[in-house]
Amino acid sequence: MNGKLGDGIENDIVQEGDIYVDTVINTTTKSDAQQKSALYRAVWRWHFYAGIIVAPFLIILAVTGSIYLFKPQIEQVLYQDLFEVMPQGEKIPASQQIEEVKKLYPDAVITKYRPGENATRSSEVSLTVNDQSLTVFIDPYTGKSIGKLKSDDRVMDKIEEFHGELMIGTIGDRIVELAACWTIVLMVTGIYLWIPRKKLIMSGVLYMRWNKGRSILARDLHVVPAFWITAGMLFLVMTGLPWSGFWGTQFQTIATNSGAGYPPSVWVGNAPVSTVTKEIAEVPWAAETLDVPVSEVQGFIPLSIDDVVQIANREGVHPSYTVFLPKEPTGVYTLSAFPPKAEDEITMHIDQFSGAVLTDYRFDHYGFIGQVVALGITLHKGTQFGLINQLASLLICLGIILVAVSGFYLWLKRKPKKSMGAPKSTSIKNMKLFLVVLIGLGILFPLVGLSLIVIILMDVLLIKRIPFLKRFLHV
Repeated sequence: MNGKLGDGIENDIVQEGDIYVDTVINTTTKSDAQQKSALYRAVWRWHFYAGIIVAPFLIILAVTGSIYLFKPQIEQVLYQDLFEVMPQGEKIPASQQIEEVKKLYPDAVITKYRPGENATRSSEVSLTVNDQSLTVFIDPYTGKSIGKLKSDDRVMDKIEEFHGELMIGTIGDRIVELAACWTIVLMVTGIYLWIPRKKLIMSGVLYMRWNKGRSILARDLHVVPAFWITAGMLFLVMTGLPWSGFWGTQFQTIATNSGAGYPPSVWVGNAPVSTVTKEIAEVPWAAETLDVPVSEVQGFIPLSIDDVVQIANREGVHPSYTVFLPKEPTGVYTLSAFPPKAEDEITMHIDQFSGAVLTDYRFDHYGFIGQVVALGITLHKGTQFGLINQLASLLICLGIILVAVSGFYLWLKRKPKKSMGAPKSTSIKNMKLFLVVLIGLGILFPLVGLSLIVIILMDVLLIKRIPFLKRFLHV
């Protein structure tokens, strides 16, 4: 045969007797190369626009997440005068501590009590007064107030709110969720672009090229760290999504209805008919949809908070627990603990009249999904394995910031003056497999699917009809 396979040049010499002529082979090879190039450009284009849109939110999430990882250490510094007490004999009963608070705020409604997890930790009594929520810190050895803190003034709560919903409520929650879901699209397209197309090389793929000039270094600062943090970034996204308002709620419903949520065996008393636990208390994720029982033995004197504390000690509840007081005559005491380790989580409902433990829901009672999510949350927050966990998550967050900033820098350096600098769009027939992937992600993450529909409609009805936009976006 004349010609060489893959030389990219059509050969018009056709020798009689050849089964596969050179012309056909080289034309086919050229066509395949064009299709691969078109697919590469299509993936690059989606990666480009996803990055432009998502990068600012990724930086926000990474910065706020890095700060929130060290919540225990930061709050210990900020509120040391409120948190720490000097042990001196026996602690006085919780009821006396609450009475001291009632003297200070006679018109307040006491909502919860936290005894403190160790001998040097103050007790906390939360209340509502004049439509404001605040916490009074009590020295459990003297019963005296050592200070107060308004709920709106807790710095780390503000960081958490900014991290989860950009401090703009439901709209912010949806924006963060959408950014998180599109981050997965960003990672999928990034991995495809990361794979060497010509030959397997390590430089610029697995490690940096420091001596190849600024342009190469800038490219490697985006590509190489992105590869090394991809698994960690995916983990942070997937463990954060269960908290989201839309996807997380649907996921939680599926987990509960499938039996992977809470099992009926956690009930000791009669099963309830209405309220779920997250409506009356702050509890672990797996217990949020747990139905709340009712206190049925009415007409008796309700339990004191001291009795509830004794029950918590007797049942081996983690000392970091908080007691949520009943709000109604048929309400229950709810004990909830968010310890550093997921295995120590607990949600407990206690009849306010008889003291019967109606619900005792712990990590071992969670379904498989509940346990996975619980572990994911404590790993996400950096508490499961202490300082090592915090540093590992911090490294991922810093990597996310580096990748986002370096990607933005690459765009600025390469961007033409009169266009966005995106790769030219290609025919849909050249990206069938990628389209299937996008549709799959759109089904798995509905907000991605909805945004894809919006993007397609904008492309058809707006961008392709306006010459300036068509040129600017390189359509």
